[in-house]
Amino acid sequence: MDGQWTPQDQEELIAGWRLWLALGSSAWPGADWDGTPGQAVRDLRELMAACDEILADYLAAGGTESAEVARLLTSMYPAASWTCELWADDTAPLDDERAALLHRDLAGFADHALAVQTLLARGGGWASLAL
Repeated sequence: MDGQWTPQDQEELIAGWRLWLALGSSAWPGADWDGTPGQAVRDLRELMAACDEILADYLAAGGTESAEVARLLTSMYPAASWTCELWADDTAPLDDERAALLHRDLAGFADHALAVQTLLARGGGWASLAL
């Protein structure tokens, strides 16, 4: 993601801050991961639910769908949807080949999330905070 984001008002700043915080919870499985792809994408699905909530709250506060923060929020859906749909129902333990595929899919999302988080930090004025 190239470009800049400058919040246009307090509501957009708040939505950007909330998204930045939500993206801080990594796309990678946590310590409680059971080794299955389905659980690996559980946190990703929770992040998408958080994006839904942030966008709904932003729009309810008078924000518009054409605002940059709304676009950043909605950019998370295509970045995550393929990975979630592909792996969500997969409860079989991973072999080396499938582990590499899952890692590649999660890494693609993580790259997008980091780019969005960096853009938000620069525009929101909190770039000095650790990512």
